[in-house]
Amino acid sequence: MAHVPAAERRPQLIKAAIDYMTREGVAAGSTRAIAAELGVAQATVHYTFGTKEGLYRAVMEQLTQDLIAQVEGAAPAGAGFEETVATLAAALWQTVREQPASHQLLTELSMFALRSPALSEALESHNRGVTEVTARLVAEAAGRTGLSLAQPAETIGRFFLAGFDGLTMQHLSHPDEEAEYACLQAFVSAVVAMAGGRLELVSVPSK
Repeated sequence: MAHVPAAERRPQLIKAAIDYMTREGVAAGSTRAIAAELGVAQATVHYTFGTKEGLYRAVMEQLTQDLIAQVEGAAPAGAGFEETVATLAAALWQTVREQPASHQLLTELSMFALRSPALSEALESHNRGVTEVTARLVAEAAGRTGLSLAQPAETIGRFFLAGFDGLTMQHLSHPDEEAEYACLQAFVSAVVAMAGGRLELVSVPSK
């Protein structure tokens, strides 16, 4: 392959890594395999990212950017609070149904990062990024509609993401379209009720 500047090679390698690991899994994503996917020398991967963990970090950053763009793009302008939450959940859920392999890859990378000190910062950045965006959209929707949030926007955002992650894992491991839709509706209802102070929080023992 002809010489390509590093600024161009980097996104090519990230895409190749995403394509390969989406098909074969994170465990198979060696620098040799990623290089072969793009048709370049293995040294090119190391020159561009330093280590395999450096490549994985770049992949996580790209997947995070893509997810944030999906969340922001789904937010309806001028909608009520309930409609905003429902639309966000529906749009994200559609990506899970249409692109399950992408969500599986992000889940696999997250689990891998938990045991890799070199990737801990990337994992924290991912979670912080999606939480901040979700919290901002919640706060904007509340401010637009005059809703006084019963919980901090970040807490509601974390609850939203926790529920969505759980539904995603169930879909990946044990799909059931009818049950999933009922759970999605209940989950959105719980988020809206929590935000509006209509969800009674049960005391849970801390020890």
